Amino acid sequence: AIANAFENRIDPNVVAVVTGFIGHDPNGRITTLGRGGSDLTATAIGAACRLDEIQVWKDVDGILTADPRLVANAIPVPDVSYEEASELAYFGAKVLHPIAMQPAMKYGVPVRVKNSYNPSAEGTVIKKKVKGEDQRLVTAITCKRDIKLLDIQSNAMLGSYGFLATVFGDFEKHRLSVDVLASSEVSVSLTLDKKQSAADVDAVMKDLVTYASVSLAEHRSILTLIADVERSSDVLATVFRVFSQQGIQVEMMSQGASKVNISFILRDDQLDDAIMNLHYCFFEDRCIVNQDTDKEKEEALYL
Repeated sequence: AIANAFENRIDPNVVAVVTGFIGHDPNGRITTLGRGGSDLTATAIGAACRLDEIQVWKDVDGILTADPRLVANAIPVPDVSYEEASELAYFGAKVLHPIAMQPAMKYGVPVRVKNSYNPSAEGTVIKKKVKGEDQRLVTAITCKRDIKLLDIQSNAMLGSYGFLATVFGDFEKHRLSVDVLASSEVSVSLTLDKKQSAADVDAVMKDLVTYASVSLAEHRSILTLIADVERSSDVLATVFRVFSQQGIQVEMMSQGASKVNISFILRDDQLDDAIMNLHYCFFEDRCIVNQDTDKEKEEALYL
């Protein structure tokens, strides 16, 4: 329908200006599309018309390696896959809403993120991943602050049937959405972001304590690396050496099913230090781990 409208009603010799973020509901009433609605309008039209490229104009030079408000030396990433962009958006990067990615992903139309204040910048291209392309060890670092960490341990015997199903049934009942999850047969750790109401969290905990031991830790953050998970050993070796040297405690870790992210749960007050030091290592070639390793080698030579 969109493609037909453009083909039959719009002169191909003019530039069509289309209002974003406005649509209609199932009853035909005019409404807005919500956050990211303008981007969704652009990607829906571009994908329907099978354009060569969709451009969305923001106030940054594309998708950056980290939040420039925290990391002064954050740099634009030339290209990312649809999956990487979706994970970045979900775990804190505000450049493009995950829903806006779906039409372009479905039809394989590249999306370029450009800077309206710096039009000459190349920006970042979001596109389908091509097998065999060079993979970066880490593409970007993002985060979610002020989340809650919930640890749930079954009170029943090992191998209790239906424990996880019961846990997630309670979360569904109270309409609570989980960000990050790590589980075993009789225990589960998960995070809830600050959008979840305190009343709903209290309600689900009252249900959980009838069959499990429950502990709640507040003022936590999710630090997410968008990375080549096939080389996760190399990534984690650097991450944990940095964390060890900086005294940063990981309270939970999870590798996403998308195979492009690794997430760590930290205290809020350790997050900025963790991001800056990981950025030094993965993007700035001034890693404290490498410096200390070189120093150790020099000291060994003098022994």
